[in-house]
Amino acid sequence: MEVKKSPKADLEGKKGTWLLIGYVFILALMFVAFEWTDRDKQVSTDTGIAEVIFEEEIIPITEQEQKQTPPPPETPKMEEVLQIVENDAQVEETSIQDTEDTGQAVDVKYIPVEVEEEEPEEPEIFQVVEEMPEFPGGMVECLKFLSKNIKYPTISQENGVQGKVIVQFVVNQDGSIVDPQIVRSVDPYLDKEALRVIKTMPKWKPGKQRGKAVRVKFTVPVTFKLQ
Repeated sequence: MEVKKSPKADLEGKKGTWLLIGYVFILALMFVAFEWTDRDKQVSTDTGIAEVIFEEEIIPITEQEQKQTPPPPETPKMEEVLQIVENDAQVEETSIQDTEDTGQAVDVKYIPVEVEEEEPEEPEIFQVVEEMPEFPGGMVECLKFLSKNIKYPTISQENGVQGKVIVQFVVNQDGSIVDPQIVRSVDPYLDKEALRVIKTMPKWKPGKQRGKAVRVKFTVPVTFKLQ
């Protein structure tokens, strides 16, 4: 006997349909899972610490009243009182007698006035001028004069002392030689002889500055040489 099933009771016919519904449901769950991101999460920043509010107490500013010092009392003005003094003093009148009445001559004493004389200032001494002083005949004649008039000290000759003594002096406005000094020394005896010869020189031609004769310092070497 062949068993026949009802088409409603046949479950094999709806197997494919339920399988498709299961796939769709699983895909829907996976889609929802993937779409669930961190954007949907809300992070609360509340730390649970309550904000403390400080209330500042406003202190009113009080200004002290400045006491005004009273002005100083006015000093009473002293009234000027003019006292009138009676002129009861007796004044003796002195009479000046004229010389014509007495017939005597009047002596007049002369008191000399002391006048302080100012010392004249010495003219300036120049080191270099437009026209330097010159020995009569030039420097060649000056050296001839020195060699002719020098007397070699005997002590210096015996000791074999020789050398060049430098002498500096001032040529005045009139050409005279003053204030000779030793600038470089060799020997006391040679220095003394060099000063003596310089003092015996004749007057020089004075130096000039802007056409006017002036005092000028000049230096001359005096040579002592043994033969």
